[in-house]
Amino acid sequence: MNAQAVRAKTLVIGSRGSQLAVWQARHIADRLQLAGVSSRIEIIKTTGDHLQTASLMQVGGKGLFTKEIEEALLAGAIDLAVHSLKDLPTELPGGLTLAAIPEREDPRDAIAGRRLQELGSGARVGTSSGRRAAQLRILRPDLDIQPIRGNVDTRLRKLHAGEFEAILLAAAGLRRLGLEHEIAELLSPDEVCPAAGQGALAIETRVEDEVAETCREAGLDHGPTRAAVRCERAALESLGGGCQLPLGVYAECAGDALRVRAIVVSPDGARHVRGQAEGRAANPEVLGQRIASELLSRGAAGILSESR
Repeated sequence: MNAQAVRAKTLVIGSRGSQLAVWQARHIADRLQLAGVSSRIEIIKTTGDHLQTASLMQVGGKGLFTKEIEEALLAGAIDLAVHSLKDLPTELPGGLTLAAIPEREDPRDAIAGRRLQELGSGARVGTSSGRRAAQLRILRPDLDIQPIRGNVDTRLRKLHAGEFEAILLAAAGLRRLGLEHEIAELLSPDEVCPAAGQGALAIETRVEDEVAETCREAGLDHGPTRAAVRCERAALESLGGGCQLPLGVYAECAGDALRVRAIVVSPDGARHVRGQAEGRAANPEVLGQRIASELLSRGAAGILSESR
């Protein structure tokens, strides 16, 4: 299929069915429409969508929220997939590529309910992330941190029903859904380091497919964001981690320079290794591998082994 043929057809975008995932897919569809490319969204249920009660830390495994979508892409049932980048394993299936990474939303974690300093000792706080829970235990070991599952709206309902005094979520999801008013406090990357790719979207296509070039021609790829997340994903891969392990890595571009900070934490928050490094934005993977090597040399390997 050549570029002209791509623009003449209606592209099929694969997406999960959650409110946030559909917003993200529609956002990309709108961007394509502005470039003269029509599309429609195909909802695909993933393994992670079926696990609404189990803890993701306990379930483990890679690609919980992407596997079925990638299978549809490889089978030709869809033309492109839109993912939350932090859900996407660092190693893609053969035949697939990251065609574009749009400009990142706010990468920080947010507290809904009450500010951290307003929570009393023993306050019940919910989070679906082992990374968030472990880092929160460093800041506030006196809190009662409990798992919470469900989509953004489900978790907010549980908060408002009084099941929790506060919950932790990605700021990007709240902003995209018009729920910024729910944010009581934003946590800096030095307080709670984000997951690799948090706040960014991934547009996945088949390799050697004109759809990939069409996405880039539509202006969907943002160079500084791509460099930052390439660094983060290289660090994540070198650490051997997945999105549910208690490790955070966040990089940001400043012109030709790239700065990365990372942390590996024991699930109980009792031990952690933190570091930061700077390098060239032109070589993001090198910097990501360097920060990972530094953390491993300082004891991160043992913490990660126990966490698994």
